[in-house]
Amino acid sequence: LAQAFLSRDGRHPARGLVGAAVMYNSYGYGYSGGKGKRDGKGGKTGDGKGKGKDGGKSGKGGKRGGKGSVEWRPKDSATGQGRAKITEMSAEVRDDNPYSRLMALKRMGVVEDYEKIRTYSVLIVGIGGVGSVVAEMLTRCGIGKLLLFDYDKVELANMNRLFFRPEQQGMSKVDASLATLKGINPDVEFEAYNRNITTNENYEHLLDRIKHGALDNKTAVDLVLSCVDNYAARMTINQACNELGQTWLESGVSENAVSGHIQTMIPGRYACFECAPPAVVASGGDEKEIKREGVCAASLPTTMGITAGFLAQATLKYLLKFGTVSNFLGYDALGDFFPTYGMAPNPDCGSYWCRKRQEEWKNRPKEEREEKKPVDDEPTELHPDNEWGIVVEDSSDFTPAPEPPKEDKVDTKGASVADLMASLKQLST
Repeated sequence: LAQAFLSRDGRHPARGLVGAAVMYNSYGYGYSGGKGKRDGKGGKTGDGKGKGKDGGKSGKGGKRGGKGSVEWRPKDSATGQGRAKITEMSAEVRDDNPYSRLMALKRMGVVEDYEKIRTYSVLIVGIGGVGSVVAEMLTRCGIGKLLLFDYDKVELANMNRLFFRPEQQGMSKVDASLATLKGINPDVEFEAYNRNITTNENYEHLLDRIKHGALDNKTAVDLVLSCVDNYAARMTINQACNELGQTWLESGVSENAVSGHIQTMIPGRYACFECAPPAVVASGGDEKEIKREGVCAASLPTTMGITAGFLAQATLKYLLKFGTVSNFLGYDALGDFFPTYGMAPNPDCGSYWCRKRQEEWKNRPKEEREEKKPVDDEPTELHPDNEWGIVVEDSSDFTPAPEPPKEDKVDTKGASVADLMASLKQLST
């Protein structure tokens, strides 16, 4: 692959890579648009007119032409597609079944009905270091539909994080994400919007997609994920979800890149983002001080990936109803500390919609307000197959071990050891 990048300017000697569309089948990388000046002797690609070994069509005048342009393609370059769509998830253990290990969650008793994942829709705002990774994880898990919102572009400064690639520089993050995610799983439906949600017009559009963004384009999405990095966007999502009564998950990574968190927001039940604002805002300061101008925040792919993993895991648990979804889960990398706690809503919250949802939650039937915890009526058999033939026997069947023989004791009638030794000496003389 390094040789291809060295040779893409058309001047590398004796490599035969100029003007060809080289396809590296193991990764799906190739480049196109060389000028075709050399004949490729001794190389892999033929006559330098786009008739490469793998049938590339991107030489002079080919697709995505231009000197040295680089692109990613699915492995099947002839059709431009990856695998075919799969109508139904299968639990059959096969090398060509992308869902076999996910469906094993049913067999192991973790999830009752994993196939339901394909009926859910999730809206993600912020396709950056956390949001892009969450989108990829949910795509690989077979989510039904993803709606992506962001208005930023891919930069080389983003390459210390996961997901995006250098050749995507300059593309909008939502378009770059679509190009990758569709290749990973063609079964997932996508909507992508290159918009800033904090403007009035785009806010109305966000409301509409939350209300009507499900698979049927009529009903509401199942969950909203906030992966943004600024106060204004968080407040916008908070306002929209409070107004619609929409459950959402908030996430964030600290400026020094060594801590992160996720927070579950159920309007009326838990504190919203405005209930417990950042300290700067709570003390009456300027919200712009939260993200300081001219300060380059640190960024670690490890912290981003861990936070994204927490967020994706909470999404799966919430949608498929297994395990516990914490109200707040933090991560402190320096101390390997994972705090978790509940956050009650503020009765005096500045958001009208939050106060309204709190009243609605109080007026719900008691059984709806109380958190339902699974109760096992009978203990389940952990390993019914028992492939090793292990047998547990009743302890009453065992014969007790014999007691050790008792040692004979000699009555010395109160004599000390010294007296006994003296008596032995007299007997020997």
